[in-house]
Amino acid sequence: MQKILLIIKREYLSRVRKKSFLILTFLVPVLFVGMYAAIFLIYKNTDGQIQHFTVIDESGVFKNQLKDHQTLKFNDSDLDYQQAKNEAIKNKDVFLLYIPKNFETNGNMEVISEKKANLKNISEIEYQLQNILYNKRLLEAGIDTALIHSPKDIINLNTKQLTESGEQDASLSATYAVGFLSSFLIYMALFIYGAQVMRGVIEEKTNRIIEVVISSVKPFQLMLGKIIGIGAVGLTQFMLWIALTGSISAFTSHELTKPQTIAETEQSIPQQHENPTQSFVKAAQTINFSYILSCFVFYFIGGYLLYSALFAAVGSAVDNETETQQFMLPITIPLIFTFILGMNVIVNQPDSNLSFWLSVIPFTSPIAMMIRIPFGVPAWELALSMIVLVIGFVLTTWAASRIYRVGILMYGKKASYKELLKWFMYKG
Repeated sequence: MQKILLIIKREYLSRVRKKSFLILTFLVPVLFVGMYAAIFLIYKNTDGQIQHFTVIDESGVFKNQLKDHQTLKFNDSDLDYQQAKNEAIKNKDVFLLYIPKNFETNGNMEVISEKKANLKNISEIEYQLQNILYNKRLLEAGIDTALIHSPKDIINLNTKQLTESGEQDASLSATYAVGFLSSFLIYMALFIYGAQVMRGVIEEKTNRIIEVVISSVKPFQLMLGKIIGIGAVGLTQFMLWIALTGSISAFTSHELTKPQTIAETEQSIPQQHENPTQSFVKAAQTINFSYILSCFVFYFIGGYLLYSALFAAVGSAVDNETETQQFMLPITIPLIFTFILGMNVIVNQPDSNLSFWLSVIPFTSPIAMMIRIPFGVPAWELALSMIVLVIGFVLTTWAASRIYRVGILMYGKKASYKELLKWFMYKG
């Protein structure tokens, strides 16, 4: 046990003390939040270039009915089609919207210009034309368009969850967001830190350092120490990322959304609607973050330990990283399959049989269960999933160590699945 602790300490400290670790740990949250802040500010402060459209309406249906809109300006003209085209050639900033007399027969309308029109503007023009034509047909049928287009009642569904202590608010959007984010973080962590274990094993094997180390410790001790040490680094980094990103995001969102004056607040936010920031805070209050975080830590550690043992076995079986591809597919398929299925099936049917079994099987439970937990999971299902994950880790580590003990000292021989089976079956 003492030797395993020494290996853990060495793997942890050697990585945490690196400048790359410190830079990446503190820089990623800043870059992540800064990127979204920049996008928000650019979107908020960018006014699109106004495009002027000359409208030639031979049908008369749309005359003087197209409304200017943000980056759109309309000018109805009595020029004929050819004259309007000549004007558009002279003024390269003018766009010609041509509506022929028989447009209802052939459905053709044209936008003619030297420059390409803004896609958003074209969509807006199509939307206005469709509405005008729709209203015309309603009037011809004797239907009151004012009643149809009158302001619609706003209905908000407040979701409540019944518990033993009474009713509790339950925001579905917040539930979905937390489930997606936590499962995505575990999904990425298993790939990132599992690959680090594999690269570390390959590096020590190719540098022949392993031949010296293996004389002092057993292969199983070395593998377990490396797995736990790198896992501790990953957990430390993730906790720092969560804390730093949360702190920076809270400060940035407050500064970006803070109105300059009270009048601006009253003008920009209708009295009947909540501020988006207030809605977000209200939704977040419906989530039990301490419970979610504790489950996240368990499934992060459990999933990492299980998969990193497999990554370590792969690293011991090859001489360089390019040879790992043939062994990576069976390892990564359960992760990819569960994540894709989770975002399409589990979030919509968290209590289905498929969701249950995916959250119990050790190779899929770290992702599947983290998607289900925010929706509410019975205590016995959570306990069963955790116990099976622990058992799965123990069995996987035992199986991986049998391959690791032989493969770590094999050089110059390209391993196959048949070879790995032989290594697993070796006695001693």
